[in-house]
Amino acid sequence: MSIDSVTLEVIRNACIAIAEEMNANLIRTGYSPNIKERRDCSCAMFDADAELISQAENMPVHLGAMPFSVAAAIDRFPPETLEDGDAIILNDPFRGGAHLPDLTLVTPVFVDGDIVAYAANRAHHADIGGARAGSVAADSTEIYQEGLRIPPVKLFAGGEVNEPVMEMILSNVRTPDERRGDLRAQEAANQTGKRRFTELVEKYGTETLSEALAEIKDYSERRMRAEIESLPDGTYSFEDVLDDDGAGNENLPVVVELEVEGDAVHVDFEGTAPQTDGPVNAVFAVTASATYYAVRCVTDPDIPPNHGCYRPIDIHAPEGTIVNPRLPAAVVGGNLETSQRVTDVVLGAFGREVPERVVAAGQGTMNNITFGGTDPRDISANGMNGGSSDSSSGGSPYAFYETQGGGFGGRAGKDGMDGVHVHMSNTMNTPIEVLETAYPLRVTRYELRQDSGGAGEFRGGLGLRRDIQVRGHRATFSLLADRHVSAPYGLAGGESGGNGAAYLVDDGEEEKLPQKSTHVLEPGQTVSVRTPGAGGYGDPADRDPEAIARDRRLGKVSAEFARDHYDYEE
Repeated sequence: MSIDSVTLEVIRNACIAIAEEMNANLIRTGYSPNIKERRDCSCAMFDADAELISQAENMPVHLGAMPFSVAAAIDRFPPETLEDGDAIILNDPFRGGAHLPDLTLVTPVFVDGDIVAYAANRAHHADIGGARAGSVAADSTEIYQEGLRIPPVKLFAGGEVNEPVMEMILSNVRTPDERRGDLRAQEAANQTGKRRFTELVEKYGTETLSEALAEIKDYSERRMRAEIESLPDGTYSFEDVLDDDGAGNENLPVVVELEVEGDAVHVDFEGTAPQTDGPVNAVFAVTASATYYAVRCVTDPDIPPNHGCYRPIDIHAPEGTIVNPRLPAAVVGGNLETSQRVTDVVLGAFGREVPERVVAAGQGTMNNITFGGTDPRDISANGMNGGSSDSSSGGSPYAFYETQGGGFGGRAGKDGMDGVHVHMSNTMNTPIEVLETAYPLRVTRYELRQDSGGAGEFRGGLGLRRDIQVRGHRATFSLLADRHVSAPYGLAGGESGGNGAAYLVDDGEEEKLPQKSTHVLEPGQTVSVRTPGAGGYGDPADRDPEAIARDRRLGKVSAEFARDHYDYEE
């Protein structure tokens, strides 16, 4: 290699900085609370061969899957069919996407008439049409019910909006103003990546930069292979379940067998449940994304994430299963829920051999909620809720989507974190002030759930309780969650975390809700979502009494829990 190590490191960090700046601009210019506040979006740069070179590490479920979207875009539009100013949009899960609300935009970067890179980003749109507001329907049974399915198509051509495509998208969603704003933010983010990468080319030249990017990928591969080689050779296995699919099918197994041999690992999901009626089928891109993430967690997360670090990981996901379904399977929850269980089983398999490198199971769900209806407040003129301002119904449509945090698993030397988004999610919550301003909803209760973390030498993190009330209108509510029956596992002798639950609250009366269900709510009714805690790590008998006393002072565990699980008396 002719590039010195200092220059190589400067270029590597410059590529990371480009992706980070793209993501900052996407969040800053995004229109919806889902992007501006929850940061449900991700950005990455790809080289001229459409191989990942850098990413802003936001959403793990996006990032491992985005290369599949870029590959699908380039397959449909080879370089010779593209020109400067083009941008390709897609969301089809069976052509490189993950689930329909995630829209990916791919923009080629031209220098002197040649493509030198691709800027790409993925953003979760709060509505993309379909049978239910928010497009995260717990009762869908085929993808055609889940929203507008977009194959790779040019949203921008020669720098101009492809108006027929834009009109087609906006005509099929409940909140077109919000969708237009978020799509414009995605384009702005890619323009940032395009501009910054062009500056790199101007500084170093195409030949030097191309050589540097190839070496950066090889560097990541060498580091990943060295980490895998440090693991004991052998076959590791683990099995867990999804509670149900929302369509009457229960205890759906997710099975993995890892074969570590030298500096490579083969991951096999043979034995996993066949694809099912409900919306918990995860397309292969999602399964691969969760697997890559889990392997990175137990090796060295500081390995630069690019195409090279995934080369030593081989994945077999049998076609026709919930980890690689066939069309027309419903898939919206596969990206959200099954991705979490794939992470759980891969980490669980490693945990049996190298528990010191692994955390106990986190909450294992994203606790997806959607509210939709017509906002009765007179705010359509300023587009606060993203609806069309010409609504004739006395208000404008709205769609609110959010995932809920829960417990993060205990690990060697540390308690789990309380009330955070775990593993494949990694978003933030919607601040109460923003939620109540943007939507006709009110948060009436928001707190950590005492005793929900699994006992252990290092305690599992606590789940959350979040109660949301409907104000002044009738709303449709969908819940797509898991771990209401199966519990997040403990590790190295630690106990399981507490289950989640959800209730409809009306005049103080509570009615338990199925964890995958859709309901019509009347004005004043409240949904109470209670998220799972996480598993503990290590024998509870080894927990430091001072740590137990601290948990008691902070109200994280009750006196009864401390006595029963830790034999602790005050």
